[in-house]
Amino acid sequence: MFAADAASRGLGMELVEAGDGAAVARMRVTERLLNGHAIAHGGFVFLLADTAFALACNSRGPVTVAAGGEITFVRPARAGDVLTARATERTRYGRSGIYDVTVTRDDGEVVAEFRGRSRTPASPPSS
Repeated sequence: MFAADAASRGLGMELVEAGDGAAVARMRVTERLLNGHAIAHGGFVFLLADTAFALACNSRGPVTVAAGGEITFVRPARAGDVLTARATERTRYGRSGIYDVTVTRDDGEVVAEFRGRSRTPASPPSS
């Protein structure tokens, strides 16, 4: 799935690992990802967390999509920081699931906490 994710790969994200309902993705904050306050734009931090979430909820198969997600920003990230998103499956029930993702800077400080809700469609989404 990650190999076909042009949006995430286009921002320089890398898949560190994925399997058994968990995933780790990483991204360096570049100048292009900064907002007007010279900190990482929240949309890009959300995108990293959402990517780790997607990798985790698709790590077991079948195709699973996001039903929703929310993020709480805790600390800023700046140009040059490497952000790591660690996604963990909290529960799966029927065709639904809940996943938590913690985004940290390379110094170990938490930047954001994300919770995603997944859904496995009755039939795979058409392309």
